[in-house]
Amino acid sequence: MDLNGGLERKLMDLKRRIGERRSLLVSYSGGVDSSLLARLAHDVLGERAMAVILDSETYPRGELEKAVALAEAIGLRLRVERFSILDDRDFALNPATRCYICKKRGIAILRRVALEEGIDCIADGVNADDLDDYRPGIAACSEEGIWHPFIDSGLTKKDIRSLVRDLGLPVWDKPSSACLASRIPYNERITEEGLRMVEEGEEYLKGLGFGQLRVRMQGRTARIELEDRDMERALLQREEIALKLKGIGFEYVTLDLEGYRSGSSNEVL
Repeated sequence: MDLNGGLERKLMDLKRRIGERRSLLVSYSGGVDSSLLARLAHDVLGERAMAVILDSETYPRGELEKAVALAEAIGLRLRVERFSILDDRDFALNPATRCYICKKRGIAILRRVALEEGIDCIADGVNADDLDDYRPGIAACSEEGIWHPFIDSGLTKKDIRSLVRDLGLPVWDKPSSACLASRIPYNERITEEGLRMVEEGEEYLKGLGFGQLRVRMQGRTARIELEDRDMERALLQREEIALKLKGIGFEYVTLDLEGYRSGSSNEVL
């Protein structure tokens, strides 16, 4: 790897911390952060490391397929644990603490898998930049003793992308993702139909070549968030886009003039 001194020191520190664990279970989604952590855990601990995907209704099908394919390419030990988060009424009602509720459910599954596999430690890919937003899920993880190795080693999102690129992993420039429930405003009930509409809308827009994006669902309205560079092209294709999203089930299709911003649903809090 051709790293600057500061980043190389962080990487060495991270590997040392991972090596101090007798075994490690990584909560893995196929995103940039968890892919790096799973790869490094595999490199350092070998068969004593395992990646686990928590597969619920809020996890896009396309992301699941890509995550499994990447895990196979890396050679990770992988388990996919299916569960229904929509069966949890408190979650489905979509309070501002929905992520906290979901993480608690997911951690219980990770603990069961860790016990079955004889693994001592559970870790996730939370990084130093994640602490700047409203993230009740991080609080749930901290309460449950989930290890945040990137935070301990001081790695930012930029650091992680640099390391992933240097390792040759194909997700180094992958747009940031989040569970599909984050597309639905707090206190609007989360349904499987709504999640699938959001997922289909986003997959369609990605297929048109748009980069970082969100399709936020408010009632039966699709509020599309795009990067500034994609706004003009979206307007030129507005008739095609509107027709497609209405075919999915949306009644109105809008383009958010403020563009894409991570966690925009939290702006109302």
